[in-house]
Amino acid sequence: MSEVMQQGPAAVGVFDSGLGGLSVLHHIRAELPAHALLYFADSAYAPYGPKSEAEIIARSLTIVDFLLAQGAQALVVACNTATVAAIKAIRQAHPHLPVVGVEPGLKPAAAASHSKKVGVLATAATLAGEKFKLLQQQVAQFYQVEFFLQAGHGLVELVEQGELDSPRLRQLLHAWLAPMAAQGVDTLVLGCTHYPFLRPALGQVMDAAGWQMQMVDTGAAIARQLQRVLQQHGLDAQTALPAATLRGYTSGAKGHLQEALQTLLGWQAQVEAARI
Repeated sequence: MSEVMQQGPAAVGVFDSGLGGLSVLHHIRAELPAHALLYFADSAYAPYGPKSEAEIIARSLTIVDFLLAQGAQALVVACNTATVAAIKAIRQAHPHLPVVGVEPGLKPAAAASHSKKVGVLATAATLAGEKFKLLQQQVAQFYQVEFFLQAGHGLVELVEQGELDSPRLRQLLHAWLAPMAAQGVDTLVLGCTHYPFLRPALGQVMDAAGWQMQMVDTGAAIARQLQRVLQQHGLDAQTALPAATLRGYTSGAKGHLQEALQTLLGWQAQVEAARI
């Protein structure tokens, strides 16, 4: 057995364009408490949605190299846009690194929908990606469902600003959901890791309009997949261990990530600014 196969439990690096990946980090901590976690928020470059694929790949590879230098032995790309654009390049650059990406929960949403009409709220870059289009086609055919796609323009920026409950936010959400509701959508895929933090506001908008849509995100499923991948590589915790450390890094303001960890997750963690 190789040296890598004998290490466990591995330190896991997690990154996102900003704060959205914290919704995934929450589930990873719950599923894998013994693993040290390193979170990178690329807030100085958020959002990724409007950026070109080449830009996202370059940023992603830079962040991965940084997390590896900090001791990460496995990686979660906790950003739908970065997964679509860059996960192939990451795996090519680091062929022996366990890497888990995220994708919108089209399959569980399709399985749960009674009307067979599923809405997908995601970034424009995610919806335009070939990986997403292929998944949409496969799921639509298998489950005989119809998907209604909507780019959530402006939502990532509001989450990054900590604006999770405001008239401006609710107005945006209403605008993006109304066409889906008119088509009879009964299940909504939150196709960006920022969007689970908008669940309360989404619920308020739906209740006010009389819309009935169940929401689907994949944070818990990603954490379970990470656990399986770590087990396959011999990097999981074989016995119960004390909760491991969490370190945060950001290309933006250090206090911004510290406040988000406290406000969104109720966590306090060491955070460093990383000028990469």
